[in-house]
Amino acid sequence: MGATELQVNEAEQLWIAASLWLREQVSDGVWSSTFQDVRAEDLDDDRLLLLVPNLVVRERVESRYLPLVRDALTEVGGGHLTLQLEARPEPLVDEPDELFPADVPNARLADVPRLLEGLNPNYLFETFVKGASNQFALAAAQRVAEVPAKSYNPLFIYGAAGLGKTHLLHAIGHYVHQNYAHYQVRYVSTETFLNEYVDAIRTNSTTSFKRRYRDADVLLVDDIQFMEGKEGLQEEFFHTFNALHGANKQIVISSDRMPDAIPTLEDRLRGRFRWGLITDIQPPDLETRLAILRNKAERDATPVPAEVLEFIASNITNNIRELEGALIRVSAFASLNRIPITVDLAQRQLADLLVSPQHRALTPAMLLERTSVFFGFSVEQLKGKSRQRPLVMARQIGMYVFRDLTDLSYPAIAREFGGRDHTTVIHAVDKVQRMMSEKHQVYDQVTELIGRIKSAQ
Repeated sequence: MGATELQVNEAEQLWIAASLWLREQVSDGVWSSTFQDVRAEDLDDDRLLLLVPNLVVRERVESRYLPLVRDALTEVGGGHLTLQLEARPEPLVDEPDELFPADVPNARLADVPRLLEGLNPNYLFETFVKGASNQFALAAAQRVAEVPAKSYNPLFIYGAAGLGKTHLLHAIGHYVHQNYAHYQVRYVSTETFLNEYVDAIRTNSTTSFKRRYRDADVLLVDDIQFMEGKEGLQEEFFHTFNALHGANKQIVISSDRMPDAIPTLEDRLRGRFRWGLITDIQPPDLETRLAILRNKAERDATPVPAEVLEFIASNITNNIRELEGALIRVSAFASLNRIPITVDLAQRQLADLLVSPQHRALTPAMLLERTSVFFGFSVEQLKGKSRQRPLVMARQIGMYVFRDLTDLSYPAIAREFGGRDHTTVIHAVDKVQRMMSEKHQVYDQVTELIGRIKSAQ
C-alpha cells in the first residue's frame, strides 16, 4: 500500500468517526443537504482536506457549521487539525441532485430552493405547551404557518424573555418548510441582521444583502427591540418590510415589548407593525408550568414524581427557561447518583433559586470573568478560536451557564463568545445538558460555577 493511499485511508477513518458524532448533532435535513456527500481526501500532521460536492455546500459549511465540524474532530482526537474544504463535484451515478446540480459548480444559494438553517430542531408546534397565557399567540402562529401571508401580516409577538416567542418563530419556520417545499424561509435575529448589514456596507455588498432577505417567502425576525436607536438599520428594515409585504410575503416579528413601548423605534415602522396582528405571551400560570415540566420530562424520557413537578412549578415562576433548567438540574443529579427524585432532593438542589429571588443584575462581563477564573482560562481564550479539548469544554459550559442564568438570546450569547454563529451556542447548550446526566465532572462543574456566580451577586 502506497503512502498516498495510506494517508487517504487515515483521513477517511478520521472523518467517518467524526461523521458519526456529527450525525447525532444535526437534523436529518441538514445532514442530507450538507454533510452526507462530504468526503475526506487527504490528511497530514496538521491539516485535513475534505471534498464537498459544490461551492454552495462549501459556503454553507464555512458560514454556518464550521464550529460543529471542529467539535466533531475534537471529539475523535483531531482537534489540532486545520480544516480545508475543497469543492469538487463527483460524477453522478444515480439520479441527479436537483437541489445542487453537480454540473453547475457556481450555483448560488439564492438560485436553489431554500433549505432551513439556524432553526432549533426542538422548537416545533408539537413541543410548544399551550396554556391560558399563550393560547392566542399560538393560534395566530399556527394560522400564519398554515396559510402564509393570508391571515395576519405581519404577526407581531411580544413578551418577556424566556416565555416562548423564539419557539413560535422557529415552529412557524419548520411548519412552512415541511408544507410549502418551495418557499424560502429566513429566520434571523435582529443582532445578526445588524451584523450582516454592517458587513454588507463594509464590503460593498448591499445588493446581495438586500436580495438575501427580500427574496424570502417567510421572514422571521427575532428581538426587534434591538433596532431601537439604530436609524440606518431601521431604514433598511423598513424598505425590506415594504418589499416583502408588497409582494404578499409573510413577516413575523418578536419583541420583548409592544411596538409603542420601544422608545426610539420610528413611527413609520410602528405603523407598519399595526397593519397585521399584535399579540402577547404572558408568564405561564401554575397549570401551564406543570404541563411544561411534564412535557420536558417526557421528551427527556425522565420519570419524575408528580409531587416533585408540583414543587418545582410552584417555586420557579419567572420564565420557562428557568423552569426547565431547574428540572434539568434535579433530574441530572438523580441520574448521576442513581437515587430517586424526591421533593427533598429538589429542595436541596434548587436552594439557590428558592432562598432569595432578589439579585444584582448579572452582566455578560461578570459571567465571562467568573467562568474564566473558575476554569483557569483567560476571557480572551474563552472568546478565541482555540479548539483544545479542555478549553472547548469550558467554553461550552460557559455558554450553558449564560443561557441558564440570563435572558440573553442564542445570538446574543454567541456574540459574547467572540462573535460565533448562534448554532454553536444551541449545540453547546444541548451537549452540556446531555452530559450533565452522564458525567459527574460536568454536573459538578456546572452547578459549582452557577453557585459561585449566584453567591457573588
